[in-house]
Amino acid sequence: MPELPEVETIKNEIAPVMVGRKIKTVEIFWDGMVKQPSAKEFCARVTGRTIEKITRRGKYLFLHLDKNGILMMHMKMTGSLLINPAHSRFTRAVLHLDNGTAIHFSDPRKFARMWLEKNEDAVIDKLGPEPIDKDFTVKTLADILKNRTAPVKAVLLDQAIIAGIGNMYADEALYDARVHPAKAAEKLSPAEIKRLHSSIRKVLLKGIEKKGASVRDYVRPDGKPGTAHDDFVVAHGTGKTCSSCGGSIQRIVVRGRGTYLCPKCQPAP
Repeated sequence: MPELPEVETIKNEIAPVMVGRKIKTVEIFWDGMVKQPSAKEFCARVTGRTIEKITRRGKYLFLHLDKNGILMMHMKMTGSLLINPAHSRFTRAVLHLDNGTAIHFSDPRKFARMWLEKNEDAVIDKLGPEPIDKDFTVKTLADILKNRTAPVKAVLLDQAIIAGIGNMYADEALYDARVHPAKAAEKLSPAEIKRLHSSIRKVLLKGIEKKGASVRDYVRPDGKPGTAHDDFVVAHGTGKTCSSCGGSIQRIVVRGRGTYLCPKCQPAP
């Protein structure tokens, strides 16, 4: 699933191509891609609109249109935005811009969605803080974890608590901080919280620098893979060894999510 670094990369790479351009026509190849309004009305309301800016919040993309509308997108598990690719059977929608550029919204598993809203509040009000913003401090994280009995990994994955962190980067951050994923959030010591705060920011910013992780379906808008996964130590690490201690990476399940860790570096609570 595209997480914060992947969606940030998509935003950064489509913005130069799309911002300032007018949407000339829209093709919908699967009506279920459009969450609201109907696919027909969506096309009518988007056609002729100019894209003024593109922003990201958590794992969501916001295409800000003139006339005060926002075209919202969520990649879900396997969604991609591709610039001028060959049409494929996984192309669910195409935005044709006034300069001849075609933006394909591709999604093999049909979970991705796009829809129209008057403003961002419908999404933003449901999301926690951005973990790479300067306002996300050690104290912010400490306040989030305080009095939460859930496993710390489950807390990190809850988008209403912290926005944008998904399974891969949660595993990497917890490993980097030497915190066991199943440890109760409220049981983390001040030193562990400080390390985890630093590790969250470190792995996400490095993920953005490496243009996201292409472990499965994710590719950048130009069709090239990201390389963040080359630096993963534990995420998707079955059969790997820990680069710090040489121990075997283990897979466990935390609140229904496959979770990778090094048992030696992240001792059980």
